Amino acid sequence: MVSWRSDLPSSIVVFFVALPLCLGIGLASTTVEGFSPIPISGLISGIIGGVVVGLVSNSRLGVSGPAAGLITVVIASISTLGSFNAFLLALVFAGILQLIFALLRAGIIANYLPSGVIKGMLAAIGITLILKEIPHLIGYDKDYVGDEAFFQQDGHNTITELLYAVKALDPGIAMIGLISLGLVILFDRPTLKKSILFKYIPSMLWVIIFGTLINVLLTVSGHDLHIAKEHLVQIPEFNSLESLKLQLNFPDFSFITDPKIYMVALTIATIASLETLLSVEAIDRLDPEKAITNPNRELVAQGIGNLVAGFLGGIPVTQVIVRSNANLSGGAKSKMSAVYHGLWLVVAIVLIAPILNLIPLATLAAILISVGYKLTNISLIKAQFSKGWEQFIPFIATIVAILFTDLLKGIGVGLVVAIFYIIKRNFKGNHQIITSEKGVELILGENVNFLNIASIKNTLMNLPEGAHVTINSANSKTLDYDIQELLADFISITSKTKNITVHYVGQQLTH
Repeated sequence: MVSWRSDLPSSIVVFFVALPLCLGIGLASTTVEGFSPIPISGLISGIIGGVVVGLVSNSRLGVSGPAAGLITVVIASISTLGSFNAFLLALVFAGILQLIFALLRAGIIANYLPSGVIKGMLAAIGITLILKEIPHLIGYDKDYVGDEAFFQQDGHNTITELLYAVKALDPGIAMIGLISLGLVILFDRPTLKKSILFKYIPSMLWVIIFGTLINVLLTVSGHDLHIAKEHLVQIPEFNSLESLKLQLNFPDFSFITDPKIYMVALTIATIASLETLLSVEAIDRLDPEKAITNPNRELVAQGIGNLVAGFLGGIPVTQVIVRSNANLSGGAKSKMSAVYHGLWLVVAIVLIAPILNLIPLATLAAILISVGYKLTNISLIKAQFSKGWEQFIPFIATIVAILFTDLLKGIGVGLVVAIFYIIKRNFKGNHQIITSEKGVELILGENVNFLNIASIKNTLMNLPEGAHVTINSANSKTLDYDIQELLADFISITSKTKNITVHYVGQQLTH
């Protein structure tokens, strides 16, 4: 049953998290040399990600929209194709490719991501969000809201941006930003969360109301600490339906015979699908109700979303972790929270843009910092450390790699490290050696594969000359051909060179 009493307040929280991200990512994605930026493209994708994807998806908490991880791909694609309208055609085909991925059951790859890597990804996104939003909290808005890359479009990186921000600190913005952050922390206390004040209006909305009112009062009074317009939310304002239509773009089908369209489409479909599947797996693991999302149905939802985004002038849509986690924290009970947040974005564009344009970016930065902290709190790090080095090192490697590269490269590094430990664990062997007066017994495990070959070979090589050996595979359900070949060669050839007597028990060896 749809729990609108929980979903509606949560959707408001997600809306205020999504709003600056949609604006920032949309502007950054379409700021290409030689072309006019299209800031509304991010809002269009936010609406589609909420309403269209939300209705088709079966993800309980997942929220979709424009993703920072695809910004460089979009910029490069527009430059390559020479037209934003040609890019929109590629986005249409990317959506179709995602539908094909779903038919091929490609979503299964989401089931093969190690827990340490997924948790490392969540922690890295949280740390990145905190570091990226601190400059906005104190009034340094040179880089767009929602940037996740270590090397930024303004020529700085995540670390140097903090230094520039401190030098350029704006007292008025910093004051409102820190007050907003203080209110976020205060309102999150368990005793206050139960207050009647937050029964119908989410605490995050109260933070935004207070932050906005402080600046309005400073502006009306003419105080020097008031925040300038460029440091406030800037939703495009439309006076009529016609003015809105003028901002919309549509795919140019004259490019349909251009092979570059299909290469761009494949790139977008692949990266968007991977980012979505990563988010699906991460949010399902965070879900307190442990709901399981069908990854192939999610690919269908994303494919339809990108198809519609291409036709209406948007940018690529994926499921995104920051907005999904905000949905979780907001207390959402069903996917309708994501749908409602998309409808709030429609209201923002059509009806209340002038009001929302009074909100300080510093106040929204305070909310995003709190979302980041919830993704990467100290208890998560302690929990991973307590599981041992085999879990902790892939976790840390994933964090570091994502912080200094990007999401997909960082996940790749984390997977390599995790696979190294899997191989190392298997190298220790899936077998047992028992030495007695009767001789040596080598007992093979339940599932023995090629990863165990090195340890078994090492064991056989170190058997003393003239030994009496029993090789027992009776309990082995699977015995890879490589292992069978190794054992057969040892029994028939190698053992004779060392005068070793072998007794074999178990499934028949094929050679």
